[in-house]
Amino acid sequence: MKRKKFIETTTLAIAGGMLAPIMACTTDRKNKNEVEISERKNWAGNYTYKAEKLYEPTSVEEVQQLVKKLDKQKALGTTHCFNDIADSSQNQISTKKLKKFIHLDKEKKTVTIEAGARYGDFAEMLHEKGYALHNLASLPHISVAGACTTATHGSGVKNGNLATEVISLELVKPDGSVVNMDKTDSHFYAVVVGLGAFGIITKVTLEVQDTYEVRQDVFLDLPLESVVSNFDKIMSSGYSVSLFTDWMNNTVSEVWVKRRMDAEIIDLGSDFYGATAATKNIHPIAELASENCTDQMGVPGPWYNRLPHFKMGFTPSAGAELQSEYFVPRAKAVDALLAIEKMKSQIYPHIMISEIRSIAADDFWMSPCFQQDSIAIHFTWKQKPNEVLALLPMIEAALTPFNVKPHWGKLFTINPTELQSRYKKHTDFLALAKAYDPEGKFKNSYLTKNIY
Repeated sequence: MKRKKFIETTTLAIAGGMLAPIMACTTDRKNKNEVEISERKNWAGNYTYKAEKLYEPTSVEEVQQLVKKLDKQKALGTTHCFNDIADSSQNQISTKKLKKFIHLDKEKKTVTIEAGARYGDFAEMLHEKGYALHNLASLPHISVAGACTTATHGSGVKNGNLATEVISLELVKPDGSVVNMDKTDSHFYAVVVGLGAFGIITKVTLEVQDTYEVRQDVFLDLPLESVVSNFDKIMSSGYSVSLFTDWMNNTVSEVWVKRRMDAEIIDLGSDFYGATAATKNIHPIAELASENCTDQMGVPGPWYNRLPHFKMGFTPSAGAELQSEYFVPRAKAVDALLAIEKMKSQIYPHIMISEIRSIAADDFWMSPCFQQDSIAIHFTWKQKPNEVLALLPMIEAALTPFNVKPHWGKLFTINPTELQSRYKKHTDFLALAKAYDPEGKFKNSYLTKNIY
């Protein structure tokens, strides 16, 4: 199948995703939340869940009852992870029905929502009330708790990942009890990016700010030599900047520059470090139609309609793709990118697009950006699992000199012992996880392999 035809038949979600339909129906079983399940896959279709039972509670109280009653279990969000982080050998507790908008505190500038809410479920309403989040993922269809517990990204030299918006949370512990914690709690920076090891997050309070508008401008065909010479200037040219490339032709195919209208706006001109200004809206994969992309061409719009790459109303179907993403120190960005560029002939046959972004440092123990300004090198692959899984170790080896860390919810093959050594707080995290969950209710094959 030719490249263009292949990518036209896929989801084409560069990052973020949404809940794939659960093949289930409610029954009259003893537990009203249990649903019958046939074969279930994640949204991209590359992973089949192994959990024997699925539950869909509608309240925190029902979550408490389930957690206390059940043995091995895991929370399940919007099914966007590409690996088994949200799977269990026995039970999954879906948060899809825990999506209420609970409270906007205008004085404290916080918003509290249930953990299963997707960013797109409340962003527009938040804007209408005069408030905004500091950042969003490329697609707003992922759940808040799922994005935060895996340290999923936003973008921007001064912007941390989505977990950095969290002010406090509510957690159902393995015994069914509820604990609330905020930044004054010594466990906060372990539990927010907790990888599902501590219990089930049921509510999240996020920091908000006054609403703002954003414009985005797109530039085409940025020479690689210009990236090498001007990387910091390019990545600092906007509130959020993304480079899209298939690694070929010594060129970055697209540069998306998103700038807040409440900051000083400088005319970027028609020549951006050797890239030419786009003359129409464009898709991150240039061959594709752009009608589902957020407006470009410098047209201002509300934050929730510009920070994502795709429109809120665009609901992606589950498509044939795979994703991996790697984080390296921003100070080593150019060397890391050149190391990957050397592999372009091996990468190109299997890739749809790569996105390169900056993320500011944070203090979450298991965040890939823990106390380190980083760049993320994201890969959206064709759904060719054997070829991709054979290629990932070579990419990881090329990035090993830069202390590379993977996105927890995407595909990677880094040796667990080596991976753990790259996290300064791993030992503390593991000890705390065992203290919260001494019987291992939330311990699954993913945690056993990568954390325990």
